[in-house]
Amino acid sequence: MADVFVSYARSDKPRVAPLVAAIEARGWSVWWDPEIATGQDFDRQIAAELKVAKAVLVVWTPKSVESRWVRGEAREAAERGILVPVRFEQASLPIDVRTFHTTDLDGSAHDASGPRVQEVLRALEAMIAGSAIAPTPIHADSTPAPHAGVPARVSICVLPFVNMSGDAEQEYFSDGITEDIITDLSKVSALAVTSRNSAFVFKGQSVDVLKVARELRVSHVLEGSVRKAGGRVRITAQLVDGASNDHVWAERYDRDLSDIFALQDEISQAIVKALKLKLLPEEKKAIEQRGTGNAEAYNLYLMARQLYVTGHEGDARRAEAIIRLCVRATEIDPGYARAWALMAFGQMILRYVLGGEGDDGLVAADRALALDASLAEAHAVRARVLADTGREDEASAEIDIALDLDPESYEVNRWAAYLSYRQQRLDDAIRYFEKSTTLMDSDLNSAAMLVSSYTAVGNTQGTLRAARITLARSEKALAQDPNNGTVLGYSAYAHAALGEAERAKERMNRALLIDPDNWNMRYNFGCVLIIYLKEIDAALDLLGPVFDKATIGIVNYAKGDPDFAVLRDHPRFQAMIAAAEARLGAEQDAAPARE
Repeated sequence: MADVFVSYARSDKPRVAPLVAAIEARGWSVWWDPEIATGQDFDRQIAAELKVAKAVLVVWTPKSVESRWVRGEAREAAERGILVPVRFEQASLPIDVRTFHTTDLDGSAHDASGPRVQEVLRALEAMIAGSAIAPTPIHADSTPAPHAGVPARVSICVLPFVNMSGDAEQEYFSDGITEDIITDLSKVSALAVTSRNSAFVFKGQSVDVLKVARELRVSHVLEGSVRKAGGRVRITAQLVDGASNDHVWAERYDRDLSDIFALQDEISQAIVKALKLKLLPEEKKAIEQRGTGNAEAYNLYLMARQLYVTGHEGDARRAEAIIRLCVRATEIDPGYARAWALMAFGQMILRYVLGGEGDDGLVAADRALALDASLAEAHAVRARVLADTGREDEASAEIDIALDLDPESYEVNRWAAYLSYRQQRLDDAIRYFEKSTTLMDSDLNSAAMLVSSYTAVGNTQGTLRAARITLARSEKALAQDPNNGTVLGYSAYAHAALGEAERAKERMNRALLIDPDNWNMRYNFGCVLIIYLKEIDAALDLLGPVFDKATIGIVNYAKGDPDFAVLRDHPRFQAMIAAAEARLGAEQDAAPARE
């Protein structure tokens, strides 16, 4: 059963397909019945899907307005309060749905990042989020239930604070402040907080607060700005009632940068007070735990975190920059556990994914846990390092701890998925990859791994959906950097999974010319050739140079990779693995002599 039911006329399928791809790129499942078999009970299946959908996207065109099916589906969606209508060619809408706001998409449907498609996605998100809110029981002595579309409990969206520093490079700081306020407010049990991904959809836009509240079904919206210059920081913030547009609370703070932590605490507590909520003692204590009391170390950590959130795993410069920033942060404050954990991530990626030299991240992860044993991300990155060095049982124990500590963490779900995948627990891998894909909209790797996982279990619809998500994300990244070899690799993988062999080969050839020594990219191309293009010899030719320089992490991963199942007994593949293991063993034996 899908999150979004798409109602349209079959002749309009080409213009509907980009919308479906944009929806699936957000991690939502879609039912738009392109696979209904002839003779199947149409009425029964359509009714069942429509009944459980969390949102219904109706595509009005001159053709669809004549369809009794589309009209009926639109009426049912309207009655349930989950209708999101769009229109092409200025189609004349049926009279019974003309009161609903309808987005005109002429010339815009193929631009997933454009304002009109984003407006549609936000409306769908509001419907999907609203479906998860359980109705409040009505008792004789209670107030009447709110009307449709009004949240049943106090809820808030923290919009991305605007960078007013006059320097685009300071964007990391305003984003970091926003994320910290979201995190702080999420610790208040009486308050429902919109996720970072949902809030950051509005980044860089001029927004109508009432519209944001309506679309996300929140009772309040927090917006503000940050100006950082010359050791001073100015933060303005205002809390707006989502129903009346009245200002519930507003304040301007002008402080030394060294006071940033006290300032964040003040803002969070002022919001709780303005909303007339009770802040429990343990919640107040949790909000005040910043991990460091040094503003300079915090600033460096925010820079590293921004690189982590916006970058790609195959970018060595990104990993190196994260390490440098976190090293400096921990030099300033050796007790900064989060900086140690993020440093471990950078070191692990550089060593085991990119084949670089240096620490593998285990020492930094252990240091983070010595400082804060409850830091879920440190347990998660430690699990990844242990897995890459063949210590599977220890890795499993670490990831279980991380999941218990913070099951909503992006990093925890990302590495839980990785570990499940390499251990052939594909149903678990799919569950965790689905979540990490949803939690971080810049995560290409998780989306691509979903393609592989669904392919391995024979779920064609899951494979196609994940491939469309991967393609949409890679196209967005390539718009910023057309020559990014790693992203081209993910794009080729997605095209191949979608049956677009020529497009896949075109991307592969281009990427190999641009970045021939990108071993992570070559590995992925080997998977494309094996699984989707069925060119085993070509795959082995491509993989040869990879295993000539492969790290122990890549070798151990390849030995359990479901994409390589057909190679397990192939003499060339066995010889590559054996040679790589012999080389790595010799290097390990020689290591003490060099110390």
